[in-house]
Amino acid sequence: MTQPGGMRSETLAKRSRILMLSWEYPPVMVGGLGRHVHALATSLVEAGHQVTVVTRHSPEAPLEEIREGVRVVRAPEDPPAFPLSTETLLAWTMAFNHSLTRAALHAVATEAYDVVHAHDWLVTHTAVTMRDHLGVPLVATIHATEAGRHQGWLPEEMNKTIHTVEWWLGHEASRVIACSQYMRWEIGRLLELPADRIEVIPNGVDAPIWSAEPHAVAAARARFAADGPLIGFAGRLVYEKGVQHLVHALPELTYRHPGLRVVIAGDGPHKGELQSEIHRLRLDERVNFAGFVGQDLPATFAASDAVVVPSIYEPFGMVALEAAAAGAPLAVSSTGGLAEIVQSGVTGVTFPAKDPGALAAAVAALLADAPAARRMADQARAMVLARYGWTAIAQRTAAAYADVVANTPENQARAKLAAGRPRIVVPEGNLLAVDH
Repeated sequence: MTQPGGMRSETLAKRSRILMLSWEYPPVMVGGLGRHVHALATSLVEAGHQVTVVTRHSPEAPLEEIREGVRVVRAPEDPPAFPLSTETLLAWTMAFNHSLTRAALHAVATEAYDVVHAHDWLVTHTAVTMRDHLGVPLVATIHATEAGRHQGWLPEEMNKTIHTVEWWLGHEASRVIACSQYMRWEIGRLLELPADRIEVIPNGVDAPIWSAEPHAVAAARARFAADGPLIGFAGRLVYEKGVQHLVHALPELTYRHPGLRVVIAGDGPHKGELQSEIHRLRLDERVNFAGFVGQDLPATFAASDAVVVPSIYEPFGMVALEAAAAGAPLAVSSTGGLAEIVQSGVTGVTFPAKDPGALAAAVAALLADAPAARRMADQARAMVLARYGWTAIAQRTAAAYADVVANTPENQARAKLAAGRPRIVVPEGNLLAVDH
């Protein structure tokens, strides 16, 4: 996006002061959003910007600190304490926004800011309040939509309420950032936003941290693979991640590869149901529900002969990029942002979502041709390095900040006024002249 009169290039050098709001940030990590906000904040600081993140408190972290150059202000939970669960999510979110707003007001009492950046609907009330309090633009990154998570439906009152808050956030923001072209389309359609309000800036990957040492890869292989090929999965065990379709593909895959093993890294509400299905299929010895493997995840990816991302709904597909950065061959469903990341036959193989037979065929193709799988894995890793580095992502995000700041009504009026004024120049001889 450019400013009227082509002014955006003049604003790129400006160092922004950013108030960032997120419901998760290290050490509070629930999913990929926390990793995204942390990497973006630290990358912006490395580029010379000033960043304050206001987030949720954790008992093992101070209420305020400078961490990796980022000022982190944490909001302690107010009484009464609402448990964070599906049944109490809306009550928890409203209580959280009360404490988050107070923490943000504390942050701005001693610092000035140019822009507020909100990450997802859970911080919307605080984001709108701080925008109005500071009189600065609001930028919102919508990482996923409630209707999208439910394949276009809003089945319960809670889902409808979340959708309403997402709609409100989108319409209050001067700019909405989407992580993929798919999400740009989804946000525009579901939240009724014009295309020129939505900017696509992909998520980034810190590729070096996904490069595991050979001894760690060997240890992961020994732990999970036994003597056969190893299939890896990482993510929350929820319906939209499609793990159930991987499970239903296993009878065909284990028939073709009798020594095959599967490691499922992650946890979630569907774990018990998935384990019951594995038991019904008599595959207990083939599947390892490893839970959160933490720092061992890069090595687990690298040890896998194929990492499967069978998502039904995937706004971006961060886990695919992380697995690619680790050097794993990819088999992903051709849906959402995944379809923009993986080019079938070049950087991995793809299959239609919700199709266990096609999933089995795609994974079998990787296992049957190891040299081709390695070539695709190398191409995918090179693609990650070239397109998804956090330095470039931070530059694009900073440019979006500068654009919305320059295009506030006040700044546009100043620019028009400046454009109409005579320009004072000093010619040779130090005689003042007016250049009309």
